Amino acid sequence: MKKVNIALIGAGGMANSVHYPSLAECEDVNLVGLCDLVEAKLDATAERFQIEQTFVDYRKMLETTGPDAVYILMPPQHLFPIVIHCLSQKHHVFIEKPPGITLHQTKEMALAAEKHNCKTMVGFNRRFIPLMQKVKAIVEENGPIIQCMSTFHKNAPNALYYDGVIDVLTCDTIHAVDALRWLGGGEVQAVASDINTFYSERENSFNALVRFTSGASGYLCTNWAVGGRIHTFEMHARGISAYINPDAGGRAVLHTQEGITEITTEDAANSDATYKTYGFYGESRHFVDCIQQDKQPLTCFADAVKTMELVEAIYQNQI
Repeated sequence: MKKVNIALIGAGGMANSVHYPSLAECEDVNLVGLCDLVEAKLDATAERFQIEQTFVDYRKMLETTGPDAVYILMPPQHLFPIVIHCLSQKHHVFIEKPPGITLHQTKEMALAAEKHNCKTMVGFNRRFIPLMQKVKAIVEENGPIIQCMSTFHKNAPNALYYDGVIDVLTCDTIHAVDALRWLGGGEVQAVASDINTFYSERENSFNALVRFTSGASGYLCTNWAVGGRIHTFEMHARGISAYINPDAGGRAVLHTQEGITEITTEDAANSDATYKTYGFYGESRHFVDCIQQDKQPLTCFADAVKTMELVEAIYQNQI
């Protein structure tokens, strides 16, 4: 099997806890270089994942290692120039969400990827959670999804992402927005939204009704000023309803005329490791497979443009 050589930019918490453990389990991947400006983090991460070549200059890393692909795990305000440079050098690129801080940046990255014929992927991991994928397949055996819901709540009313560089909806709630697009199964046809500010100086509650070209109705329900972290989903098709909590210890409950079926998060993933149950291994495996098979990943930059467009539509179509 051909080995995919991957260089890594970033040695932070998410990189160490979910992304690099996922790549380390891919037998067809070589981790050829690691770059970070903080040398203590750089050295500790390199030692943990047995990466021989380390750098504090990502351009030098790319020149030295000549990778097939690059993981760029950076705060969103620092992504754009690094992504554009990597694409200009014809490296495939994986980034975390959000895909930049504006729709314009996402569009420019998508154009650059197309120009240089690069595979790209945004880490919208909810699409790759084994429980979500399994339940969606079961539901769609009965027909297309006709109604879906994406709920995301937290108790962080004054959340300020990256010192205010980016808003709550674009930075974090975007996970729920992208998952809703995936569940809706079509293009966005119409949006009506309600945005509120609760116990805060900034907007922290985003709710929307979305009509998809598939005929499905989608509901976004998010609020950062309530009891705590709840991130759940609903999928409904003819004769079947599914209610999913994919968090650790969570489960899906499926209702049909035959009765009720439950599937746990851990059973669906055949693992209790968070990087597997929560879709991080699945998304990395998908990215590497797409490179191997010469096809574009499902959450490529061009698709991420559509998620960012839905974010913008939620702002523009308030009731």
